[in-house]
Amino acid sequence: MSSEIAIRAENIGKRYRIGATQGVARYRSLREDIAELASRRRSKARGGQKDLWALKDVSLEIRAGETVGIIGRNGAGKSTLLKILARITPPTSGRGETVGRVGSLLEVGTGFHWELTGRENIQLSAAIMGMRRHEALARFDEIVAFSGLEKFLDTPVKRYSSGMYMRLAFSVAAHLEPEILLVDEVLAVGDAAFQKKCLGRMEELSGTGRTVLFVSHSMPSVLRLCPRVILLDGGHVTADGNSSAVVEEYMGRGSGGAEREWPDRAAAPGDDRVRLTSVRVLDRDGNPAPEIDIREPVFVDVTYWNLSEDPGFRPYANLHFFNSEGTCLFISSDYNNMGWRVSPRNRGLVRARCRVPGNFFAEGGVFITVAVSSLEPTEIHAIENDTVAFHVMDPSEGDGVRGDRVGDFPGVVRPMLQWQVTEEPAT
Repeated sequence: MSSEIAIRAENIGKRYRIGATQGVARYRSLREDIAELASRRRSKARGGQKDLWALKDVSLEIRAGETVGIIGRNGAGKSTLLKILARITPPTSGRGETVGRVGSLLEVGTGFHWELTGRENIQLSAAIMGMRRHEALARFDEIVAFSGLEKFLDTPVKRYSSGMYMRLAFSVAAHLEPEILLVDEVLAVGDAAFQKKCLGRMEELSGTGRTVLFVSHSMPSVLRLCPRVILLDGGHVTADGNSSAVVEEYMGRGSGGAEREWPDRAAAPGDDRVRLTSVRVLDRDGNPAPEIDIREPVFVDVTYWNLSEDPGFRPYANLHFFNSEGTCLFISSDYNNMGWRVSPRNRGLVRARCRVPGNFFAEGGVFITVAVSSLEPTEIHAIENDTVAFHVMDPSEGDGVRGDRVGDFPGVVRPMLQWQVTEEPAT
C-alpha cells in the first residue's frame, strides 16, 4: 500500500433544496420560465423551499492501494459522496480530490449513451478515460467475455435489461485499468453468479494496488473486501476504522429496536402497488421483544398495504435474518404457507407473521431486513435494510444447548438437536 493519498475529501457538504428545480444550465423556453416562476410562488405560499443536507462536513483521506467500504442506512449520504468524488455532482461546500484515472460504477443510467450499442459504449468509455485506441482494443475481448454479452454487443444499450446494463458497466469499469474504482450498490441487479464474479474481480484489483471505494448494504461483502470501513449516518462520518469493529457498531445501532412503523403511507418504503406499514419483533405474549431468551420462540409481524386492483398480482413478505457480523443466517417467506400461496390476493391491509422456534438462534444480535416481492415476474416492491433487531440471551441454566458450559460457544445458529445415546456393558 502506498503512503500517497488517492482520495481526499475536505469538509464536503451537499445541500438539496426541496421544491427547487434541480439541473444544469441550458437553453429554456418561455413556457418553462413561466412554469418555474409559478412553482416558486406556490412553494413560497407553502412556507418556502426547505434545505436537505445529504452530506455535512465530511472529511476523509484514502491512501493509494486501499480498499475501503462505505456503509450506512438508506439516506445516509453514501451515494452522494461517490457522485461528488466521481465528478457527477458538485459539492455545495468543501472539496473532493482524486489522484489517478477513475472508473465509477454508480446507479443504472450513469456512464453510457443509451442510443449507442454495447460495442460503441465500450469504445466511448475507453476514450473518456484517456486510453489510446490500441489499449482499448487490447482490453476489448476481455471486457466482452467477462460481461457474457457477446450476442448483444451490437444492440443499443437502451434495449438492455437493468441486469445486462450493469453487467456491461461493471466489465468496462473494472477492465479499463482504473487507478481508482468507485462502486455503488449496483451489483444487486445481477444474478448471484455474476455478483460473485464481480466481487472476485474487485479483490483482484485491490491486490494489484488499485484504490477501491465500495458502497454496499451487504456486510459479508464489505467484510470480505474491505480492511477499512467508514460509517455514514445523517450525512456525517460517525466511525472510521477496522472493518469488523465498524460493521459491528453499525449493526448495533442500525435498526432502532424491535418495532418500526410508517404512519404516513405515502412516505413508507414501497411503490404504487405495495407500501410497508409496520414490522415488529414479538414474544409469545405479543409484546415487543428487544431481548429474547434463547429457549423461547420469537415472532416477526410484517404489515403492508396491497394497493393493487389486479387479482393476478401476488405479493409476499420476505425476512432476511443476519447476525451482528453481517452473515445471512437464513431467509424465509410467507410463500411457505401453502394456504396463502394458492389463495386470491385482494386490495387492502395484509398481516403476515413468522414464528421462529426457541433454541434456534445463537447468542447475540439478530437483524432483520424486510422486503415485499411478487412473482411472475419476480419483482421487489418494498425493501428496508436492518428494519428491526433483537438480542438473544442464553441464561446458561443447564437446560439449553449450552448446558452448564461457560465461555465462548461458536456458531451462527444454536439448534436443540435430538441425540440418541446407548451403552454397551463392558466385557
